[in-house]
Amino acid sequence: MEAGRKAEEVGRELGVSKHTLYAWRAKYGGLEKDDLKRVKDLEEESRRLKSLVAPSVPNRGAIGTQWQPFFLAIRCLA
Repeated sequence: MEAGRKAEEVGRELGVSKHTLYAWRAKYGGLEKDDLKRVKDLEEESRRLKSLVAPSVPNRGAIGTQWQPFFLAIRCLA
């Protein structure tokens, strides 16, 4: 890890496993500070938009058996 510290030591300090640290490094390692902020902002916007859209998407379990042939036909046509 950076500055000669071991991954286990840094992970213990942050409360995450060394595997999580390596995953973070693989995902964010080459990013500059501004790029990292942009990625985090985009991820937050994505979460916000998903929460807005999710209530309008019908729950498949609540559709009922009367509509299943209709949705099956649509899936076959796609």
